[in-house]
Amino acid sequence: MPSRILIIDDDVELCGLLSELFAAENLEVETHHTGRGAAERALDGRLSLVVLDVMLPEVNGFDILRHLRRTSDVPVILLTARGEDVDRIVGLELGADDYLPKPFNPRELVARISAVLRRVQPRRVPDDARTTTVGDIVLDRGARTVVKAGRAVALTTVEFDLLSVLLASAGSVVSRETIAEEVLGRSFDPLDRSIDMHVSRLRRKLGDTDDERQQIKTVRSVGYIYVLSQDAATRA
Repeated sequence: MPSRILIIDDDVELCGLLSELFAAENLEVETHHTGRGAAERALDGRLSLVVLDVMLPEVNGFDILRHLRRTSDVPVILLTARGEDVDRIVGLELGADDYLPKPFNPRELVARISAVLRRVQPRRVPDDARTTTVGDIVLDRGARTVVKAGRAVALTTVEFDLLSVLLASAGSVVSRETIAEEVLGRSFDPLDRSIDMHVSRLRRKLGDTDDERQQIKTVRSVGYIYVLSQDAATRA
């Protein structure tokens, strides 16, 4: 079954170009050129991914993303104006999985989409690698679920993969380069703040906001570490 992509962008010419390119990549495409009604369409559970422009007539991309994240974890790649760092930061804070500044090479967007879709594809996980338990967190890679202290935690695709990588190396530092390659599916760019924003959002969702007892700690100029508490971590 081909993946189904919804493009929400008021640039009709760009949407046409992307539709042709995506079709050649065996991706089904639907386009919307205004924000009105797009949020409801994006909530269709059969969609694989949404490409969402920030600057839209009637309803902007941030409002659509905000509406989506209330009930859906469908992957979203945000299209932002080049140089508008604030847009990228806000988009990631609201739960975008990735972003791409305009103008962009359409092939780069295809690569970003492919990287996100690879992460969410159901795959057989060996039983001995399926579940990781660290402290009060249980992460199930097969079902892609996270439970903390008995409570389910809703994570985006990137947040789940980020936590998975950190827990797999709990007690050891994970470099930004490793996170970029294994979580974002691309080479590390020192000017790209998306990793920091995803970590910040993950911390909030896990209730890991106490600086003194923080579990996910920043190791300056290196990366991040999930700190083991005095109760030893166990992996099942």
